[in-house]
Amino acid sequence: MPEIHASMRGITRVYPGAKPVHALGPLNLDIARGEFFAVVGPSGCGKSTLLDVLAGLSAPSEGTIAFEGKPVAGQVPDGIGVVFQEDASFPWLTVHDNVAFGLRRAGVDAGEIARRVEYAIGFMGLRDFAKAYPAQLSGGMRQRVCIARTLVLQPRMILLDEPFGALDQQTRLLMGDELLRLWRETNATVLLITHALDEAAMLSDRVGVMSARPGRFIDLVETGWPKDRDSRIVSDPAFGAVTGRLWSSLRAESMKAIGR
Repeated sequence: MPEIHASMRGITRVYPGAKPVHALGPLNLDIARGEFFAVVGPSGCGKSTLLDVLAGLSAPSEGTIAFEGKPVAGQVPDGIGVVFQEDASFPWLTVHDNVAFGLRRAGVDAGEIARRVEYAIGFMGLRDFAKAYPAQLSGGMRQRVCIARTLVLQPRMILLDEPFGALDQQTRLLMGDELLRLWRETNATVLLITHALDEAAMLSDRVGVMSARPGRFIDLVETGWPKDRDSRIVSDPAFGAVTGRLWSSLRAESMKAIGR
């Protein structure tokens, strides 16, 4: 049996107010160590809420979360890195200083910072842009900076909330290849939130399909891809079968989400 890296049990999230919004759950989820797990679902189904709860950024209304066997509550646990869709780079810092920011804030030794930053910048193909500022980079390159800034923290689990959502299709495929390379190199566990079925199908070992709000898992799809996969997998006849199953599970829920 694979080792469970993170688990969620009986998780719900209700946003209080005059008309409380039941955003998520109840749901259960186990993610194996080293697994690449993607989540898809209709707009507003609670995908990002699930990530926030797992990361400790938002407390569940009910249920328990564990990472490496320890409860998650109140803050991002040591060992988890988060990458959001929004460009989170600091415009007044160079690429090098953006990537180094978290390490400096944590008080890491200067020599260790230099070693890690050099590796991350090189790994993400940013070495020629180390002295550039975010405004001088394309959207895809700025997202590489954000991933590099997470990579230098050496997380054992990486949570990504639609990190390529603002990019064109071709760039998303190439960024997906980079993400797979990062996953293989670091042996990190990855959870990806995405609205793109092809992205989920290409990148993941398993895909969790969520219902319309309140989000629950209605299907868990194992892709069966080899670990050394890349974007060429989209030409495999089995790729169409995976995306077809995802859409078959998701179509009715998506119609509910838009009121049809």
